[in-house]
This record gives sequence, C-alpha cells and structure tokens, in this order.
Amino acid sequence: MQQHRIIVLGAGYTGAIAAGRLAKQLHREDVAITLVNAEPDFVERVRMHQLAVGQELTPRPFSEMFAGTGVELKLARVTAVDADRRTVTVEGVDGAEELAYDTLVYALGSGWNTQGVPGTAEHAHEISSRPGALRLRDRLAALEAGRSVVVVGGGLTGLEAATEIAEARPDLNVALAARGGLGDWLSDKGRAHVRKVFAGLGITAYEHTAVTAVEADHVTTADGKTVPAAVTVWTTGFAVHPIARATTLEVAENGQIVVDETMRSVSHPDVYAVGDAALAMGPGDKPLRMSCASGTPMAWQAADAIAARLTGGKLPKTPLRYFNQCISLGRRDGLIQYVTADDRSVRAALTGRLAAHYKELICKGAAWSVANPKLGIPTRPRRVLRTPAMATA
Repeated sequence: MQQHRIIVLGAGYTGAIAAGRLAKQLHREDVAITLVNAEPDFVERVRMHQLAVGQELTPRPFSEMFAGTGVELKLARVTAVDADRRTVTVEGVDGAEELAYDTLVYALGSGWNTQGVPGTAEHAHEISSRPGALRLRDRLAALEAGRSVVVVGGGLTGLEAATEIAEARPDLNVALAARGGLGDWLSDKGRAHVRKVFAGLGITAYEHTAVTAVEADHVTTADGKTVPAAVTVWTTGFAVHPIARATTLEVAENGQIVVDETMRSVSHPDVYAVGDAALAMGPGDKPLRMSCASGTPMAWQAADAIAARLTGGKLPKTPLRYFNQCISLGRRDGLIQYVTADDRSVRAALTGRLAAHYKELICKGAAWSVANPKLGIPTRPRRVLRTPAMATA
C-alpha cells in the first residue's frame, strides 16, 4: 500500500504538536509525515517579550525534538496551496518545489496586525516573531537612559511587553496605550493587581486612547495629542497568514479557515487547520481566540481526528474550553485570571510571585508538549486502513 502523505505547514506550537502526535499514533510504514517550516528551531512565541529585552532562550532544534519519530522536516517557506489539486508550493535553498499530499494540516499561524494605522509598518516594532523580537532587542539595547518607549495595545501581549521592558530597563520611560481601560476584561482583583504592578514599575497608562499614527519619535492619538516614543511596540492583535485567503478553501472575513469540531475544513475534507489559522467555535458558540491556550487542544483534536479517520477509530469528542489566562508581569510577578469555559473572567485570580511561577510552568509545559506529543494517546501505533474511513461526525 502506498504511504498516506501527510503534510503539516508551520512548526509553531500547533503544527509541531500535530505532527508529533500523528507520528506517535500512526504506523511508520503506512504514513509519510512532512513538517514544513522556514526555521530549523522551535520558537517559543509566548516568550518573545523576554527575548526582546535580552534574555537568552533555550535552543530547541527540531532535529532533536523529532529524532526517531519518523517526521521529516523540510526547511522551506510556503508560497502557495492548491487545495483542489492537493499540492503545496514551497521555496527552499534549492528553489521552488511542489509537494503533493493526501492530508494537509494547515498551521501557518499569524503575524502582527498593523490595523492599517499610518506609519506602523515603517516605525513600530513587533514581537509576534523571533526576527521582530530580535530587532526590538537591538533597538532597546542601543536606547539611552531617559528615552520613552510606548507599547500600543492593552491585551495580554501588551501587558507582558510593557512590564517586561520596564522591569529590565528601569532607566526608560515606559508607557502603554490601550483603547479601553487598563485590563478592563479582568476581574476586579485582576485589574487592581495590574494597576499595582504598573505603579511599582513606573509605567504610564494611557487609557481609552486610540493611536492613529506612528512616527519615528512619537505617536499621535485620536484626540490629536502626541506622545513621545523613541521606540513604539505594536501589540494590537494578530493577522492570519494570507495564503489561505488565496486558495479555494472556505475562509472567514479575516482569512481564517472555517473548520468543524474536528478541525477539518468545511469545504475540503482532506484539509485540517489549527491554531490562529483556523476559525473554530468554542463554548457558547464563540470563536476561539488566537492563543497558545486555544491552539494546543486544537492540534490534539486535529491529529486525533486524522488518526481516527485513517484507522477506523472513534472520532474525538473533547470540547474545547478555557480555564484561565496566564499573564507574566515581568520575571517576578504575574496574574492568573480564572475564566469561564467561554473565556469570561470570574472573581478568582492568582497574583504575585506565585502567579509568576505558575506562568513559567505553563510556558515550560507548552514547550514540553511539543517535544512529547504522546500525552493521552496509546503507546502502540495503529495501522492505516487500505480504504481510510471518511466519517463526517
């Protein structure tokens, strides 16, 4: 029997987890699993704010992580997907190449979102990628004492970036501009703790402030005010990778691939999408937010569904839900905001040094899950059916 060709695009948390989990569940003689990624090392995206302030991160080469698993790593950049012909085009050191697949796992993720604000692409820094975090690291290292840094965006990434920079560089004037109130989605306890940490680190909060333009040395707000900014860090959300929108896959308005509860494309049953690339519904029929907290269980779900359909097994029925939001506030402080299944804050929250340790465990656990995809699955690989099951449940 010809091997079933599975191609996984992108080796972030979701793509790497999906590839490894598939390799552990399916017999190596029956499948050929190829993981396509532009970089040879795993990037801990949840630590990019740490990298930006000069902290060294543990190298995690894929050659070691996938040694002996049967997963083939192809170092290349994805340039196109033809979902009707079941091919992907990649660009590697040897030039362009077309790869054919039987099952595709699309995990190209997302990048920063400039929101179309003038000057952002030219003057602002992003920390959604390792190259962006390294550029910001160099810029901050060259910044003289007393200069101003403005973080734009009051979500989780903005809070983490502002506090990390202020803690690492107390000689700088750090500010954060948020469209709403500071931590306005958090519980009363959570908001109070964020304000306490900001005050202790000397961070200025510009609340209910929309930034409408970015210049080399300042930002302009909607009310016409200018805020000095020798460095602007832009953290106003994520934009999905544009390749899916150029395909015949059914996508949402923002370019995410529309999937069912098993992460399978609703328009192309041989394509699965996970992580930020997918529009998946969670509790309360609400779309899952772009985050590692969403992406990891989505990767488990997709890998288990693919394995079940190929081997005639039972499809996974695990509901995707949230438990908490983990926020680092520098290296010595943190906030664990407990939430409902559909991600709404409740009164309970863990704060301080204990919360910082908790967040560190979560980060280490996320990286561990990439290198140890066997979690919760049988140790014995299953054989692929000659006529794979195509259950739609």
